[in-house]
Amino acid sequence: MALSSRQKQIINRLHEVNGVLSSADITALFNVTIQTIRKDLNELSELGLVRRVHGGISLPSSNQNVSFSNRTVMNLSAKQNIARKVVELLPENSSIFLGIGTTPQQVAVALLDHPGLTVVTNNINVALTLCHNANIQTHLAGGKVRINDQDLMGSDTTDFMAKFNIQYGVFGVGGLSQKGQLLDFSPEESHVSRTIIDNSATRILVVDHTKFERYAPVITGVLNDIDYLIMDVVSEPIYELCKNLDIEVFEVGPNAGGEAC
Repeated sequence: MALSSRQKQIINRLHEVNGVLSSADITALFNVTIQTIRKDLNELSELGLVRRVHGGISLPSSNQNVSFSNRTVMNLSAKQNIARKVVELLPENSSIFLGIGTTPQQVAVALLDHPGLTVVTNNINVALTLCHNANIQTHLAGGKVRINDQDLMGSDTTDFMAKFNIQYGVFGVGGLSQKGQLLDFSPEESHVSRTIIDNSATRILVVDHTKFERYAPVITGVLNDIDYLIMDVVSEPIYELCKNLDIEVFEVGPNAGGEAC
């Protein structure tokens, strides 16, 4: 099910206010009736994108991620902008890790016409996307399938990925703390991202703004582990951290030029 423009704005607003919105705030924001908003909120709740609480909504449980199929419609234009910037940075005939999540999937879509790639991934949707171009060599890691996330996890996955010496590692995270910690929702996710970091010459972190200050329980690494950060909107604390660590930052939101900050 595709979200309406108003539903997308509700999700974005929910992230902006740290995860809780009252029904009164939402009706005032859009100047519509409570009945109209109730229908929107019920549909978002059924999709698992929000949790109904007394008098309004909150984000789903912070200890687990939203399902992959629902995440594909969240902040889609931001993820597409991020993906286009990744393509600009990658030379022809590159070797690339593409990690878990919906942003790496959008990177795969943007890379379809990029010549001479070798791609290693545990992301099922990335592999399915890239198989439409016979000139891209795609290596899909084995392991246990996570149905809600549509990827593969476990020691078989990380052992396979660790066999490669890759030029560019492109990956996302579950959250990015104000201290610059890279956060994930499970040790298995963390192990995959860590394998990408440890086996890539250049590490590219791709995240949209909703990941900033989003809680996830597992620490995968720190900003010092990456070389490039690509976001739609870069907050001042993250920009200052990256500046001090000599990490190149690209802001690619609608009001940004896509150039390094």
